Amino acid sequence: MGAITYDMEIPSSIPAAKMYKAVVLDSDTLIPKILPQAIKNVEILEGDGGVGTVKLIHFGEGSQYKSVKHRVDALDTENLTHSYSIIEGDDALMGALESITYHIKIVPTEDGGCICKNRSIYNTKGDVQLSEEKIKEGKERAMAMFSLVKRRSRKGKRGP
Repeated sequence: MGAITYDMEIPSSIPAAKMYKAVVLDSDTLIPKILPQAIKNVEILEGDGGVGTVKLIHFGEGSQYKSVKHRVDALDTENLTHSYSIIEGDDALMGALESITYHIKIVPTEDGGCICKNRSIYNTKGDVQLSEEKIKEGKERAMAMFSLVKRRSRKGKRGP
């Protein structure tokens, strides 16, 4: 099994704790509201939302995928970190991946905002190679999600 890793950093003027709450703690309800064409809903299959929880994510009509199973690997609200893995979903794993693991860390900045750091690790089956295009698509989807969450969080700060 090989691994392809990429890192992404997204700066934001939103305070770190507020961004963590939106991106991690409230994402199961927030993302389907602000991006219903991408994610229809999230269903907990096992667990209580903490480490070890397995979720079934149903994608919206605008997505090329149907659903994936996602496992919470780590959740540290004090250090604003979260790790999870996509463990099932033939279409999203493209038949070439064992899993995709995401490590998110929200880092406060001196100006009161934050930097959202995301490391994605694509764990391939055997010596399968992923195209740069597929990796770019994943980055673009993640950027779009973070951008919408940032906009939604800013609106919440100032009111509707």
